[in-house]
Amino acid sequence: MAIIPVPLFSLGPNEMLILLIFALLLFLGPSKIPELARSIGEAYREFKKAAEGEYHEEVEVKKEEKKEEELDIEQLKALAMKLGVNPEGKSAEELKKEIIAKAKAEGLLDSEKK
Repeated sequence: MAIIPVPLFSLGPNEMLILLIFALLLFLGPSKIPELARSIGEAYREFKKAAEGEYHEEVEVKKEEKKEEELDIEQLKALAMKLGVNPEGKSAEELKKEIIAKAKAEGLLDSEKK
């Protein structure tokens, strides 16, 4: 009859999982575990979105919004040119302010109503 040696300190996957949970509780404390789980869940959700292509849809929507904004800037530049305001080197906000000031000066806009 052969004797099969059994290792006394062998750890299976279940024992390793239990030790990992105890180590997390010991190092992080019970209040940090939900925060850790929440952040892992958010990371998984974002990864899943990117894998399914939803990320590309969000990028396309942002590109469309940027194109709409560029159209607004082009419209502002055209309006500024019609009013005799030089649009070169100015931001959209600066153009808006100058267009409004010029329109008020020419009487195209009512001054502040009281």
